[in-house]
Amino acid sequence: MKEIEVIIDTEEIAEFFYNELTKRGYVPGEEELGELADITFDYLLNKCIIDEDLEFEDNE
Repeated sequence: MKEIEVIIDTEEIAEFFYNELTKRGYVPGEEELGELADITFDYLLNKCIIDEDLEFEDNE
């Protein structure tokens, strides 16, 4: 299986959740969206779908 580099942006995840939740009639707050994005990121780490690249964070 080929390895690819994927960059996960929690702000993008939060925006995705906002759009999807509002389509379904929910109005989430900014704090809740941030928590959902963090939980999603942690889930992806826990399932070994992604690896946290601390070197990338240091370069920003």
